[in-house]
Amino acid sequence: MQSALNEDEDERPGHNLLLGPRNVRPYLERSDEAYMSQHQLAHFRTILNSWKRDLMEEVDRTMNHMKDEAANPPDPNDRASLESEFALELRTRDRERKLIRKIEEALGRIDDGSYGYCLETGEPIGVKRLEARPVATLCIEAQERRERREKQYGDRDDWYR
Repeated sequence: MQSALNEDEDERPGHNLLLGPRNVRPYLERSDEAYMSQHQLAHFRTILNSWKRDLMEEVDRTMNHMKDEAANPPDPNDRASLESEFALELRTRDRERKLIRKIEEALGRIDDGSYGYCLETGEPIGVKRLEARPVATLCIEAQERRERREKQYGDRDDWYR
């Protein structure tokens, strides 16, 4: 079985983990392979677990950084800069926390056999789309409909998640 991650490549410096996992090697589908076969599911499980691990390491690094830098500088400008930096880091970590929840939900869908299928239509999402966004729950057509509806009506069903 091929590895889902390319261990030979160096990690991209400054790679934004919110955009996707690091060093994903494309899955090479065989012509006789069924959609979401055991090999494909193992490929995506590896990607999702690696992505989750990387995000958790970022959380730990942020906590350590904030503890180390928690001094209260006497200069008001320095204090304001530090507070601004911490606020930005906390917003980023909150987005990562939400992403970790989506990763855990995707791992649950792998376990229950629904991973890789659109939640609205039941159609296959597609291996290439899942590699681009492993936590995707909608096929491209359903996602485009949702984005048009959001743009037209300002209707976002994930605001309160």
